[in-house]
Amino acid sequence: MKQARTQVTKTFMLKDNDVVRAWHVVDVQGKILGRVATEIAEKLIGKHKPSYTPHIDGGDYVIVLNAKDVATTGDKTHKKIYYSHSGFPGGLKQKTLGEIQNTFPERLIEKAVYNMLPKNRLRQHRMTRLKVYAGTEHKHESQMTGAIVEKKAE
Repeated sequence: MKQARTQVTKTFMLKDNDVVRAWHVVDVQGKILGRVATEIAEKLIGKHKPSYTPHIDGGDYVIVLNAKDVATTGDKTHKKIYYSHSGFPGGLKQKTLGEIQNTFPERLIEKAVYNMLPKNRLRQHRMTRLKVYAGTEHKHESQMTGAIVEKKAE
């Protein structure tokens, strides 16, 4: 009697040496902050690639333009409060989303993306590949050969 052959499938695991990083340009003018932050986080993690491996940092570089023009829904510009504490007694500071957007709009995007990344050792390495600019000018023109530009969808 013949035995049936069992087929063994091997799971693909990306290695550090095999990582190929692309550059993505995201224009966030008029886009909703939370929705665009999830798209950016997905590209930094590398989940959009078929070679995604959770324990390897296989994500891409992301350039965010027009951070000062990012939109929010509802009355978040006045009601959403960001807290920070210096560690000293009475050192609690609070700023509204509107105040941060007027003074440092880059930090608003960085904070939203940072909190959407997995809380592990790879988070800080992924954040170094995020480049956020308040306007349309950026200093990464030399890397832009073959970059993927994502304009706002209307």
